[in-house]
Amino acid sequence: MNRPEPAQPGATLAAARPAVELRDRVRGLEPELIAFRRDLHRHPELGRQEFRTTGLLRDRLVAAGLEPRVLPGGTGLLVDIVPAGTAPGAEFLAFRADIDALPIDDAKTDVPYRSTVPGRAHACGHDVHTSVVLGTGLVLAEAARSGELRRPVRLVFQPAEEVMPGGALDVIKAGGMDGVGRIFAVHCDPKVEVGRIALRTGAITSACDRLVLHLDGPGGHTARPHLTTDLVTAVARMAADLPGALARRMDPRWGVSLVWGRIASGSAANVIPQHAELEGTVRCLELDGWREAPDLLHELIAKLAETYRAKWTLDYHRGVPPVVNEAVSVALLDAAMHARFGVTDRHEPAVVVEGTEQSLGGEDFSWYLEHAPGALARLGVRAPGDTTVRDLHQGRFDVDERAIGIGAELFAALALEAEGD
Repeated sequence: MNRPEPAQPGATLAAARPAVELRDRVRGLEPELIAFRRDLHRHPELGRQEFRTTGLLRDRLVAAGLEPRVLPGGTGLLVDIVPAGTAPGAEFLAFRADIDALPIDDAKTDVPYRSTVPGRAHACGHDVHTSVVLGTGLVLAEAARSGELRRPVRLVFQPAEEVMPGGALDVIKAGGMDGVGRIFAVHCDPKVEVGRIALRTGAITSACDRLVLHLDGPGGHTARPHLTTDLVTAVARMAADLPGALARRMDPRWGVSLVWGRIASGSAANVIPQHAELEGTVRCLELDGWREAPDLLHELIAKLAETYRAKWTLDYHRGVPPVVNEAVSVALLDAAMHARFGVTDRHEPAVVVEGTEQSLGGEDFSWYLEHAPGALARLGVRAPGDTTVRDLHQGRFDVDERAIGIGAELFAALALEAEGD
């Protein structure tokens, strides 16, 4: 396929020349990066099991003259690209990729890179993210040797993004954010056409926690519910009432959403069971809501459980806070995306989609933003004219692979233009 070329109104030769040179470098790598992505797609690995993926990345980065460091758990790695003459203490510009796959079947039957592992698939685009950051590293390694790179860069290949509270915490524990002044990432967006990125200042994803509610009672005969704890009714009322009660006790602007995914109790029609469970997620748009939700849920459950004389325990697993994009970092991404095309019109719609909507999905990139400012951009992966619905976390998810080169150009342009901020 040919890369879509947006219009370049007002572009000057001075602006276009570095963009053309960078594009040519990435285009030279593009066949390798696409082949790398397809290899990962054929061999998906779940969180903290990404040994093969880590090995492939390590070997290619070493071949490029870099010195990757595998994380203590054996999966994921860090690699620093430090130009000669870098001042001591200079802050890193970091680029993060998540490398794990999902525990679902690959439903595609018409592509040669379909997953070869039953029940495993790269159905969220992490293979694309990984190839983007790998391509960025290969370009910047050469730029460092030629003297074009003027600030240190860190590549973060993170395991276990799909495992709450996320492999980002593994990276941070291993020192991956030490000395980082700003960090960036992209995430595939099947709603955005290839050749574009979508940006948003402020929260772009939501907080996401997981909870399991356990209810217990003595059990008994359905003929005498008054002599025991009717756990089936209790768990049904919990499932029905808790979402609304939580919503009514919290600021509606926080966008709190409690949704159940599993309910379990009983094994016979005439037996009141001794145990019941509810499992679901709490998502919210704002940090304040994320912080208040656990205590409020404990209070509400206690009142309902007392009504039905049920004993209860709540396993509340903190997931991730919202990804809150910092305004300066968003502006840097915007400038870099326009620079890769040599575009001077900052509102050129063919390049950047501004004000993209906030998602209720969780993303552990948020943990990095507790340590340094940064931003997550949505990378367009939908082929022009393609009307097929390819949502994330579905077995038929796929991408227009031109997005890999576009993402690598974006990050490389950002690094090569940044002098430290």
